[in-house]
Amino acid sequence: MKIISLLKNLMSKKIKPSVRQIVRVPIEKLEADFITFRNLADGNEHIALGLGDWRNATHPLVRIHSECLTGDVFGSGKCDCGEQLKESIHEIHRVGGLVLYLRQEGRGIGLYNKLDAYALQAKGLDTYEANQKLGLKDDLRDYTVAAQILQALNISSIRLLSNNPDKTSQLRELGINITEEVSTGVYVKPSNRKYLEAKVVKTRHRIGLAHV
Repeated sequence: MKIISLLKNLMSKKIKPSVRQIVRVPIEKLEADFITFRNLADGNEHIALGLGDWRNATHPLVRIHSECLTGDVFGSGKCDCGEQLKESIHEIHRVGGLVLYLRQEGRGIGLYNKLDAYALQAKGLDTYEANQKLGLKDDLRDYTVAAQILQALNISSIRLLSNNPDKTSQLRELGINITEEVSTGVYVKPSNRKYLEAKVVKTRHRIGLAHV
């Protein structure tokens, strides 16, 4: 992977990711530590939210959430991203852990391409078929920076809050010990059911949908 090679290049130069700043911010009627970083492999501005007693958690609960402007900010009915993010914030605050918010809009294809894919989905294609029609891969996300963020925070063992088996396999390849995989809730509605079904059938997401 391209980012893996970037990480190896940084390591060869003995450049390690590090915490840049921690700022306490009230969100969702809670308090969160917004954490910024230096020397992440792709050069983008990814952040971590430290929630609850995250500093003292032996195996902190961690959600790796890829940016979704349409879902996270505008409450799009095309996906379940906004609901997953809100659930994650409250559950992780309860037990102690982190949300890693990665700037990987549209499974890494970017906002404009994602909206182009939405237009194709309106014509009957599923989310993966739409990406392919645009000449893009099903999923371009790389979780190297997530592993780097955990490294910068001196965290090597986590409980992963995710339905996506690719996150688990990538993180383990990058040296993160995952003691438990915890699924998020199921947020299905008529406008996103086909999207969720495609994730279950084509990329083996652990989403409890009846009659898939």
